[in-house]
This record gives sequence, C-alpha cells and structure tokens, in this order.
Amino acid sequence: MLIEKKIDSEEASKVVRKATWIGLIINILLSVLKFVAGVMGNSQAVVADAVHSLSDSSTDVAVIIGSRYWSKPPDQSHPYGHRRIETLVTIFIGLVLLGAGIGIVWDAAVSAYKIHPVKPGWIAFAAAAASVVCKEILYRWTLKLGRRVKSSALRANAWHHRLDAISSIPVLIAVLGAIYFPSMTFLDSIGAVIVAILIVQAALKIICPGLMELIDAGAPEEACERIKAAALENKTVKRVSKIRTRYVSNALQVDLYIVVEGSISVLEGHQIGEDVRERIISCEEDVLDVMIHVDPIELFDE
Repeated sequence: MLIEKKIDSEEASKVVRKATWIGLIINILLSVLKFVAGVMGNSQAVVADAVHSLSDSSTDVAVIIGSRYWSKPPDQSHPYGHRRIETLVTIFIGLVLLGAGIGIVWDAAVSAYKIHPVKPGWIAFAAAAASVVCKEILYRWTLKLGRRVKSSALRANAWHHRLDAISSIPVLIAVLGAIYFPSMTFLDSIGAVIVAILIVQAALKIICPGLMELIDAGAPEEACERIKAAALENKTVKRVSKIRTRYVSNALQVDLYIVVEGSISVLEGHQIGEDVRERIISCEEDVLDVMIHVDPIELFDE
C-alpha cells in the first residue's frame, strides 16, 4: 500500500517564487548601482562586478520558472510528481556557479599584470561595499526560507547570493589598493583566485547531490537503520526487510517489507502498516511517502 505524507508544495513554491523575485530585483538594482559607480569612479573592477551580478539573475529566473512546474501535483504522465524539476534547477545553479568560478580564474590570469590607468574613486569602493552587505543579508534571509520550506533550489540560490558577496571582496581590495597604491593591482588577481576556489568548491557541493539523486542514490545506512528500528517498535512486526530508499528533490521515498503473523486479518495488517508509517515519518522528517508490503511470517519459517 502507498502511504503518502501530505506536503503543501504549492504554498512552498509561492514562498520560493516570492523570495526569488525579491532577490532578482535586488540583483538588478545592485547591478545598476555598481555599473554607474564603476563608471563614475573609474573602476573597471566594479563595472565587471556589476556585469557579474546581472548575470546571476539567470539563476533567479530559472528558480521562478521552475517552481511553477515542480510544485504541480502528480498526473498520469508523472505519477510520482514533478519534484525532479527542482533537482534539475539546482544542478543548473551549480553549473552557473562553476562557470563563474572558472571565469574568475581566467579573468585573473588575463589581467594579472594590468594597471588601472586612472585611480579609482571612493564612490566605486562604496558601491562594492554596499553590494557585499546587501548580498550577505539576502543570503541569510533566503537560506532561512529555503530551510523552512525544504527547497534545495532556494538553498542553492541563497549560496549564490553568498558567493556573489564573497566575489565582491576582491573588488573591494583591488579598488582600495588602487586608490592608495596604483601599482598593486596584482592583489585583485590573488583575491580573485581565492574566491574562485571557494566558488568551485560550493558549486560541486550543489551539483554532486543533485547528480546522485538523478541516479536514484539511496539514503545513508544510518537513516535506513533508523527506519528499520522505527518499524520494529511496533511489537506485532516480527522483522523488516528489503528497505529501499531514494531522494526526490529534498524528500525521501521509502519502500520496505514488514513481516507479521499470517493469522491476522487484512484490516489488522492495514492498521499495523498505518502505525509503522507514522513511526517512520516521526523518526525521519524528510520522508515523503512510504510503500509498505505486508508478508506473513509463515513464508519465512522453515
């Protein structure tokens, strides 16, 4: 029997879209601010950072569009729902981050020996500093919402905000160094490489779990042991076997066999399954649904 845990995915998707729309608007405003300040303050680094922030909006658009699809209920062609779309969006965000990290390394290598022709102004420094503060606040708020509605895509986008803030730090160093020491623009390249390493590391942490989900990787052994122990808490369950799990987005699907006395009625077997289902959901909050097979113990006794 299929026993599904009710989750208001539509309400969660509304929260995801609202948070992402706010992030998109802030991204655009910050891009305009940094571009204008970069031009007025004679800072190529700040202008480049503005373009980088604007390119980040592609992930916001992906989340906004994707959330309208992955929250749809199961239908005839997708009986298990559309939650894998969120996984694809999450992997896309990770790939964008990976590309950004590689791009930063390339830019750093190309411009390692360049010197700013004109000393940057303080307006460029102020714009970059404002970007760091705003993106850090946006990261904390988005991550909190992502955890509350259990959205891997929203959490990934939150880390995108954090990494955008981090990537602005070398810009701050470069502008400040160019203001006081115009010949020390190599600081920009060093800082950019450090940031690129952090970005690539975070991108891989986002991409790898998504890829494991697409190939139906199961839950850790510890989680399976907790599921088994929860089922055995029902004293009428003699044994538990064939526990199978897989992740769908951030949720876990469980499939297991319980062995009971063969003399019980179908109704009693159903009630035992209901109790086991409640115990499994209580011990593992990420469980989305449970498929329980009831077997008589006589099949196993020799």
